[in-house]
Amino acid sequence: MRTAIQEYLDDIKQDLFRMAGMVNFAIKSAVEALKENDLVDAKRIKGEDKNINELRWEIEEKCINLIATQQPVASDLRELIAVLNIITDLERMGDHASGIAGIVLKLGSDKPVKQLIDIPRMAEIAEDMIERSIQAYTTRDVRKARLIHTQDDDIDALYNQVIRELISIMIEDPSTITRCTYLIWVSHNLERIGDRVTNICERIIFLVTGEMIEDVNEPDN
Repeated sequence: MRTAIQEYLDDIKQDLFRMAGMVNFAIKSAVEALKENDLVDAKRIKGEDKNINELRWEIEEKCINLIATQQPVASDLRELIAVLNIITDLERMGDHASGIAGIVLKLGSDKPVKQLIDIPRMAEIAEDMIERSIQAYTTRDVRKARLIHTQDDDIDALYNQVIRELISIMIEDPSTITRCTYLIWVSHNLERIGDRVTNICERIIFLVTGEMIEDVNEPDN
């Protein structure tokens, strides 16, 4: 029985790792489409979001089947609960990437009102956060999970900087309001991705310690 459960869990974890990779690729591709004004790739990204959604439901179904058929012990249940929450956040990150691709399509042939520096940097940090959070999940590294929170602070700082700059541009030239608003939406999607990675970190800490906390900052001691 124990061997069967472990095989189920290993299969579920592999699917989770694959899902995280798909989400990271979607984020990277969406921001690249924005930079290059690539409407064809933006349309592809939006279409491929369904693959992330379908994988989420496949993983959820596997978790339910394991619970129903294998009589998992308390530690296994905690793992499954963590997985179910992690894939929910990953699926929503995929939605945010799809949202960015949708904004590229709304922009159409219009060029962004400013050179894109901070927004791609936000995306890079978000991608790194996702990768590191999955590493922390794999190794059960609570300290790494806590430290990822500092990267979310970096994303928030860049988000606020983007907002300030775009507001200044709109004030100086009201004709840019629509295009500036689209970039605000892009940065908001990236900011929300950072928040969802911190949710994953909270679940990692819960998985290892059994404690559910809302502030994953590393303690002073």
